[in-house]
Amino acid sequence: MRSPLLDTPGAVAADAPDQAVAAHYGELYAEQRALAAGEALVDRSNREVVRISGPDRLTWLNNLSSQKLDTLTPGTPSQTLLLDPQGRVEHHLTLVDDGASVWAHVEPGTAGPLIAFLEKMRFMLRVEVTDMTAEYAVVTVGGPGAGAPAAAPSDVIAIGEDLLVQRERLAGLPAALGLRPAGLWAYEALRIEAHLPRLGFDTDHKTIPHEVGWIGAAVHLSKGCYRGQETVARVHNLGHPPRRLVFLHLDGSADTLPPHGAPVTLGVSTPREADPEAAVEGTAEPGQIGFVGSSARHHELGPIALAVVKRTVPVDIDLLAGGVAATQEVVVPPDAGRNVTIDPALRRRIR
Repeated sequence: MRSPLLDTPGAVAADAPDQAVAAHYGELYAEQRALAAGEALVDRSNREVVRISGPDRLTWLNNLSSQKLDTLTPGTPSQTLLLDPQGRVEHHLTLVDDGASVWAHVEPGTAGPLIAFLEKMRFMLRVEVTDMTAEYAVVTVGGPGAGAPAAAPSDVIAIGEDLLVQRERLAGLPAALGLRPAGLWAYEALRIEAHLPRLGFDTDHKTIPHEVGWIGAAVHLSKGCYRGQETVARVHNLGHPPRRLVFLHLDGSADTLPPHGAPVTLGVSTPREADPEAAVEGTAEPGQIGFVGSSARHHELGPIALAVVKRTVPVDIDLLAGGVAATQEVVVPPDAGRNVTIDPALRRRIR
């Protein structure tokens, strides 16, 4: 559903799957600075909105998903995951309960499969699941983690810094709130800076929660059973996730950013130094040890990215991300999981 804010002078549409909203409005870095200061609004109306009503909604969601939701108090934002039986992430929900319904927003194109799964799991419980995307749009005030804005209208649904507003109000919302519009590129740069993964960008079909840092934020480790919980418990108590999320500082002299899915390889000078056994399963790229998730140009940090790499990659080694030189910062440590100790060899630079 194309956003009316794309008609704003200077607006440039984002790439798929975000093509229904603006990437920027002609002033990328100014938009980022304003967003970081809480003085801008990001149109994220391409995200889809689901409402779950009924007296059994919280206990039902608690039993299905990774977060503890049965004691969720009205107005408290939360996140949860739906996993497959092997513990791989299928859906990521950002949600709030308003006392009568749970409101959640999800990635573009995922509400249909999510609702289809939830409908199969209703049984005789008193719940009703409704796709509200046609009626409500997601906008974000301030950068990720900014919290609910003080000036938010009383008739919107606040999920932290995210607001669910009636779509008919979207075109006039920046002026009504006294905020400048900022494009999705501004939001993505601040999200990457905050080390926050995005489903479908910084994840793939094999991702488990430990790999991208969703433990705590979207996964409660001591709640009851749910689909995929065995994998979460096994990794937490007995071992390591096979991969880990890293933050990359990219070489600023490169003309382009590495695209989503670009191979990450060891930043070594000769091919023989790369470990041929380190290639990621299912890839044909020699020496590939991961993939680029999201990348952006930050108004202070320059070009940055998130990537997923093999757990055994040393934490201080330089990498190549789509051919662009990169240094890494640890997001998920190699020793993720409770009863394990990091191998000292992982801290030594490969020569």
